[in-house]
Amino acid sequence: MLKRPQQPVIHGADAFAAMRKAGRFTAEILDYIGDFVKPGVTTGEIDQICHDYHIAHGATPGPLGFHGYPKSICTSVNEVICHGVPGDRVLKDGDIINIDVTPIVDGWFGDSSRMFFVGKVSPVARNLVKTTYDAMMRGINTVRPGATLGDVGHAIQSYAEERGYSIVRDFAGHGIGRTMHTVPQVLHYGRPGTDLRLEPGMFFTIEPMLNIGAREAVILADGWTAMTRDGSLSAQFEHTVAVTETGVEIFTLSPQGHRFPPYAVKA
Repeated sequence: MLKRPQQPVIHGADAFAAMRKAGRFTAEILDYIGDFVKPGVTTGEIDQICHDYHIAHGATPGPLGFHGYPKSICTSVNEVICHGVPGDRVLKDGDIINIDVTPIVDGWFGDSSRMFFVGKVSPVARNLVKTTYDAMMRGINTVRPGATLGDVGHAIQSYAEERGYSIVRDFAGHGIGRTMHTVPQVLHYGRPGTDLRLEPGMFFTIEPMLNIGAREAVILADGWTAMTRDGSLSAQFEHTVAVTETGVEIFTLSPQGHRFPPYAVKA
Protein backbone atom coordinates (compact mmCIF):
# COMPACT_ATOMS: atom_id res chain seq x y z
CA MET A 1 0.00 0.00 0.00
CA LEU A 2 1.46 3.34 -1.05
CA LYS A 3 1.92 5.89 1.70
CA ARG A 4 1.48 9.60 1.29
CA PRO A 5 4.72 11.56 1.42
CA GLN A 6 5.25 13.30 4.74
CA GLN A 7 7.04 16.24 3.12
CA PRO A 8 5.90 18.20 0.07
CA VAL A 9 7.42 17.26 -3.26
CA ILE A 10 9.88 19.82 -4.63
CA HIS A 11 9.08 20.05 -8.34
CA GLY A 12 11.39 20.92 -11.21
CA ALA A 13 11.03 22.66 -14.56
CA ASP A 14 9.18 19.81 -16.31
CA ALA A 15 6.55 19.73 -13.58
CA PHE A 16 6.09 23.49 -13.79
CA ALA A 17 5.47 23.17 -17.53
CA ALA A 18 2.94 20.38 -16.99
CA MET A 19 1.09 22.31 -14.29
CA ARG A 20 0.94 25.44 -16.41
CA LYS A 21 -0.86 23.39 -19.06
CA ALA A 22 -3.24 21.78 -16.55
CA GLY A 23 -3.86 25.08 -14.80
CA ARG A 24 -4.65 26.95 -18.00
CA PHE A 25 -7.15 24.29 -19.04
CA THR A 26 -8.76 24.49 -15.60
CA ALA A 27 -9.23 28.24 -16.00
CA GLU A 28 -10.54 27.81 -19.55
CA ILE A 29 -13.35 25.59 -18.25
CA LEU A 30 -14.38 28.26 -15.75
CA ASP A 31 -14.22 30.93 -18.45
CA TYR A 32 -16.39 28.76 -20.69
CA ILE A 33 -19.08 27.82 -18.18
CA GLY A 34 -19.79 31.40 -17.16
CA ASP A 35 -22.08 32.04 -20.13
CA PHE A 36 -24.35 29.19 -18.97
CA VAL A 37 -24.82 30.38 -15.38
CA LYS A 38 -28.25 32.03 -15.45
CA PRO A 39 -31.69 31.71 -13.85
CA GLY A 40 -33.52 28.51 -14.80
CA VAL A 41 -30.42 26.38 -15.34
CA THR A 42 -29.89 23.40 -13.03
CA THR A 43 -26.61 22.56 -11.36
CA GLY A 44 -26.83 19.19 -13.09
CA GLU A 45 -26.89 20.89 -16.48
CA ILE A 46 -23.81 22.90 -15.53
CA ASP A 47 -22.06 19.68 -14.54
CA GLN A 48 -22.92 18.05 -17.88
CA ILE A 49 -21.64 21.02 -19.87
CA CYS A 50 -18.35 20.96 -17.95
CA HIS A 51 -18.08 17.18 -18.30
CA ASP A 52 -18.54 17.40 -22.06
CA TYR A 53 -15.92 20.16 -22.27
CA HIS A 54 -13.39 17.93 -20.50
CA ILE A 55 -14.03 15.02 -22.85
CA ALA A 56 -14.01 17.17 -26.00
CA HIS A 57 -10.54 18.43 -25.09
CA GLY A 58 -9.02 15.11 -24.05
CA ALA A 59 -9.07 15.77 -20.30
CA THR A 60 -10.54 13.73 -17.44
CA PRO A 61 -12.78 15.14 -14.71
CA GLY A 62 -10.77 14.46 -11.57
CA PRO A 63 -13.70 14.44 -9.10
CA LEU A 64 -15.75 11.83 -11.00
CA GLY A 65 -15.51 8.63 -8.97
CA PHE A 66 -13.06 10.13 -6.45
CA HIS A 67 -13.93 8.28 -3.22
CA GLY A 68 -17.29 7.62 -4.83
CA TYR A 69 -18.12 11.21 -5.78
CA PRO A 70 -20.84 10.94 -8.45
CA LYS A 71 -20.29 14.03 -10.62
CA SER A 72 -17.57 15.80 -12.62
CA ILE A 73 -17.54 19.15 -10.78
CA CYS A 74 -18.81 20.69 -7.55
CA THR A 75 -21.57 23.33 -7.53
CA SER A 76 -22.10 25.14 -4.23
CA VAL A 77 -25.06 27.54 -4.12
CA ASN A 78 -25.74 30.23 -1.49
CA GLU A 79 -25.54 28.48 1.92
CA VAL A 80 -23.47 25.58 0.53
CA ILE A 81 -19.85 26.05 1.55
CA CYS A 82 -18.22 23.49 -0.73
CA HIS A 83 -18.55 20.05 -2.37
CA GLY A 84 -22.11 20.68 -3.51
CA VAL A 85 -23.23 17.76 -5.67
CA PRO A 86 -24.81 18.88 -8.97
CA GLY A 87 -28.38 17.77 -9.48
CA ASP A 88 -31.89 19.15 -9.88
CA ARG A 89 -31.37 22.44 -8.04
CA VAL A 90 -32.56 25.26 -10.31
CA LEU A 91 -30.58 28.49 -10.18
CA LYS A 92 -32.66 31.54 -9.29
CA ASP A 93 -32.17 35.26 -9.76
CA GLY A 94 -30.03 36.51 -6.89
CA ASP A 95 -28.20 33.25 -6.21
CA ILE A 96 -24.45 33.02 -5.88
CA ILE A 97 -22.71 29.81 -6.93
CA ASN A 98 -19.21 28.43 -6.63
CA ILE A 99 -18.11 26.14 -9.46
CA ASP A 100 -15.09 23.97 -8.63
CA VAL A 101 -13.29 22.05 -11.38
CA THR A 102 -10.34 19.66 -11.13
CA PRO A 103 -9.36 18.33 -14.55
CA ILE A 104 -6.59 15.83 -15.17
CA VAL A 105 -4.42 16.87 -18.12
CA ASP A 106 -1.66 14.47 -19.18
CA GLY A 107 -1.61 12.99 -15.69
CA TRP A 108 -1.45 16.33 -13.83
CA PHE A 109 -4.25 17.87 -11.80
CA GLY A 110 -5.42 21.44 -12.14
CA ASP A 111 -7.74 22.79 -9.44
CA SER A 112 -9.64 26.06 -9.24
CA SER A 113 -13.00 27.41 -8.22
CA ARG A 114 -14.74 30.65 -8.94
CA MET A 115 -17.88 32.42 -7.73
CA PHE A 116 -20.60 33.38 -10.21
CA PHE A 117 -23.62 35.68 -9.87
CA VAL A 118 -27.00 34.44 -11.05
CA GLY A 119 -28.86 37.46 -12.37
CA LYS A 120 -28.95 40.45 -10.02
CA VAL A 121 -27.55 39.70 -6.57
CA SER A 122 -27.79 41.71 -3.37
CA PRO A 123 -25.08 44.12 -2.16
CA VAL A 124 -24.59 41.80 0.83
CA ALA A 125 -23.77 38.88 -1.46
CA ARG A 126 -21.56 41.02 -3.68
CA ASN A 127 -19.51 42.22 -0.72
CA LEU A 128 -19.06 38.67 0.57
CA VAL A 129 -17.85 37.45 -2.82
CA LYS A 130 -15.46 40.36 -3.37
CA THR A 131 -14.02 40.02 0.14
CA THR A 132 -13.49 36.29 -0.37
CA TYR A 133 -11.56 36.92 -3.57
CA ASP A 134 -9.47 39.64 -1.95
CA ALA A 135 -8.74 37.40 1.05
CA MET A 136 -7.51 34.64 -1.26
CA MET A 137 -5.24 37.08 -3.06
CA ARG A 138 -3.88 38.36 0.26
CA GLY A 139 -2.88 34.81 1.04
CA ILE A 140 -1.41 34.18 -2.41
CA ASN A 141 0.62 37.37 -2.29
CA THR A 142 2.21 36.16 0.95
CA VAL A 143 3.70 33.09 -0.76
CA ARG A 144 7.46 33.28 -1.26
CA PRO A 145 10.54 31.26 -0.27
CA GLY A 146 11.10 31.49 3.47
CA ALA A 147 7.52 32.46 4.30
CA THR A 148 5.37 29.97 6.21
CA LEU A 149 1.90 28.55 5.74
CA GLY A 150 1.03 30.31 8.98
CA ASP A 151 1.83 33.60 7.24
CA VAL A 152 -0.57 32.66 4.43
CA GLY A 153 -3.36 31.66 6.80
CA HIS A 154 -2.92 34.77 8.93
CA ALA A 155 -3.11 37.06 5.89
CA ILE A 156 -6.44 35.49 4.88
CA GLN A 157 -7.92 35.28 8.36
CA SER A 158 -7.05 38.81 9.44
CA TYR A 159 -8.40 40.35 6.23
CA ALA A 160 -11.70 38.46 6.45
CA GLU A 161 -12.31 38.87 10.17
CA GLU A 162 -11.53 42.58 10.12
CA ARG A 163 -14.45 42.88 7.68
CA GLY A 164 -16.84 40.87 9.82
CA TYR A 165 -16.72 37.50 8.05
CA SER A 166 -15.90 34.11 9.52
CA ILE A 167 -13.37 31.66 8.07
CA VAL A 168 -14.48 28.05 7.63
CA ARG A 169 -12.00 25.79 9.43
CA ASP A 170 -13.38 22.38 8.44
CA PHE A 171 -11.72 22.43 5.00
CA ALA A 172 -8.29 23.45 3.74
CA GLY A 173 -6.13 23.85 0.69
CA HIS A 174 -3.79 21.02 -0.24
CA GLY A 175 -0.74 19.95 -2.13
CA ILE A 176 -1.34 18.94 -5.73
CA GLY A 177 0.45 17.67 -8.81
CA ARG A 178 0.16 14.11 -10.10
CA THR A 179 -2.12 13.53 -7.10
CA MET A 180 -5.26 15.54 -6.41
CA HIS A 181 -4.74 15.85 -2.65
CA THR A 182 -1.39 15.52 -0.94
CA VAL A 183 0.71 17.39 1.61
CA PRO A 184 0.87 20.14 2.65
CA GLN A 185 -2.46 21.00 4.23
CA VAL A 186 -3.03 24.72 3.71
CA LEU A 187 -5.11 26.26 6.48
CA HIS A 188 -6.85 29.58 5.85
CA TYR A 189 -6.16 30.84 9.36
CA GLY A 190 -3.04 30.83 11.46
CA ARG A 191 -0.24 32.67 13.19
CA PRO A 192 2.68 34.33 11.39
CA GLY A 193 5.90 32.34 11.42
CA THR A 194 4.26 28.99 12.15
CA ASP A 195 3.68 25.78 10.17
CA LEU A 196 5.61 24.66 7.07
CA ARG A 197 8.35 26.92 5.70
CA LEU A 198 7.92 27.39 1.95
CA GLU A 199 10.53 26.36 -0.61
CA PRO A 200 10.72 26.85 -4.39
CA GLY A 201 9.03 23.99 -6.25
CA MET A 202 6.13 23.42 -3.85
CA PHE A 203 2.67 23.23 -5.47
CA PHE A 204 -0.58 23.70 -3.51
CA THR A 205 -4.04 25.25 -3.58
CA ILE A 206 -5.26 28.26 -1.64
CA GLU A 207 -9.06 28.18 -1.37
CA PRO A 208 -10.61 30.14 1.52
CA MET A 209 -14.29 29.84 2.36
CA LEU A 210 -15.92 32.84 4.06
CA ASN A 211 -19.33 32.92 5.74
CA ILE A 212 -21.53 35.87 6.56
CA GLY A 213 -22.58 34.11 9.77
CA ALA A 214 -20.90 31.53 11.96
CA ARG A 215 -18.02 29.44 10.62
CA GLU A 216 -19.45 26.02 11.52
CA ALA A 217 -20.41 23.58 8.77
CA VAL A 218 -22.71 20.57 8.55
CA ILE A 219 -22.47 17.71 6.05
CA LEU A 220 -25.69 16.63 4.37
CA ALA A 221 -26.91 13.06 4.03
CA ASP A 222 -25.21 12.66 0.63
CA GLY A 223 -21.90 12.60 2.51
CA TRP A 224 -20.44 15.43 0.42
CA THR A 225 -22.40 18.68 0.52
CA ALA A 226 -21.15 21.01 3.26
CA MET A 227 -23.40 23.91 4.22
CA THR A 228 -23.37 26.62 6.84
CA ARG A 229 -24.88 25.44 10.11
CA ASP A 230 -26.86 28.67 10.48
CA GLY A 231 -27.98 28.85 6.83
CA SER A 232 -26.00 32.01 6.09
CA LEU A 233 -24.36 32.77 2.75
CA SER A 234 -20.92 31.35 2.00
CA ALA A 235 -18.39 32.06 -0.75
CA GLN A 236 -15.13 30.51 -1.95
CA PHE A 237 -12.39 31.11 -4.49
CA GLU A 238 -9.49 28.79 -5.29
CA HIS A 239 -6.25 28.98 -7.22
CA THR A 240 -3.44 26.47 -7.70
CA VAL A 241 -0.06 28.08 -7.05
CA ALA A 242 3.65 27.31 -6.98
CA VAL A 243 6.43 28.71 -4.86
CA THR A 244 9.09 30.11 -7.21
CA GLU A 245 12.62 31.33 -6.57
CA THR A 246 11.36 34.89 -6.24
CA GLY A 247 7.75 34.55 -5.07
CA VAL A 248 4.63 32.85 -6.38
CA GLU A 249 3.20 31.68 -9.70
CA ILE A 250 -0.56 31.21 -10.14
CA PHE A 251 -1.23 28.33 -12.54
CA THR A 252 -5.00 28.88 -12.83
CA LEU A 253 -5.33 32.52 -13.90
CA SER A 254 -8.16 33.19 -16.36
CA PRO A 255 -6.94 33.52 -19.98
CA GLN A 256 -9.81 36.02 -20.42
CA GLY A 257 -8.67 38.11 -17.47
CA HIS A 258 -11.64 37.23 -15.23
CA ARG A 259 -11.06 37.66 -11.51
CA PHE A 260 -14.34 38.07 -9.61
CA PRO A 261 -17.94 38.54 -10.80
CA PRO A 262 -19.73 39.97 -12.60
CA TYR A 263 -17.74 38.63 -15.55
CA ALA A 264 -18.05 40.14 -19.02
CA VAL A 265 -20.17 37.92 -21.24
CA LYS A 266 -18.71 37.16 -24.66
CA ALA A 267 -20.67 38.65 -27.59
